Amino acid sequence: MFKGTPEIIVQRREEIVNACEQLYQTMSFKDITLKEIGNVTSFSRPTIYNYFHTKEEIFLALYEREYDRWNADLEKIVNSDQNYSGQQIADMIARSLEKRAQLLRLLSMNNYDMEENSREELLVSFKRAYGRSLANFRKILEKHCSGISGTEVDRIVYVFFPFMFGIYPYAEVTAKQKAAMTDAEVDYKYQSLYEITYNCLIKLLGSSNQSGK
Repeated sequence: MFKGTPEIIVQRREEIVNACEQLYQTMSFKDITLKEIGNVTSFSRPTIYNYFHTKEEIFLALYEREYDRWNADLEKIVNSDQNYSGQQIADMIARSLEKRAQLLRLLSMNNYDMEENSREELLVSFKRAYGRSLANFRKILEKHCSGISGTEVDRIVYVFFPFMFGIYPYAEVTAKQKAAMTDAEVDYKYQSLYEITYNCLIKLLGSSNQSGK
């Protein structure tokens, strides 16, 4: 690890993660290499090794940052003094994820590789951000959906979070994929990130309210 002040280390790590994020806008996970990332930063590939040992560690840091961004939106809902209906909660969470297409893309692609090929301390840091999202989501349900029992809150959390892994590939479909579906004569209605998320949450919250009656 580079021997510098904590501020310099954070700054340089952020520059590397920013470069990875920039490349990820137009390239796939498998095509992005440390050399490509080095070309976008002011560092050589050997210098990058002072901060991240693998490409997966850089992506994991980007992944963590995406959870931090989502947590900021979730915490606004948690801290709001307003009373929201189930429909409003579904709408707000769906809109918060609509802005986090990159998080949903990372969830759907190479999640195992990122975690398996990262050092434990970086994985723990990532899991803290992920854990905050679980806690914030749970707090939203407990605060604004008072008719739902603790058991039902658990059920919703552990249905919705695995569900998130599949949102992106169903919403962000390429022209090639659409053409293949047409040629295969598959009758399929395409939905946006927002629509898929909202419809899932409405179903979960509605089912829970009915079961609690």
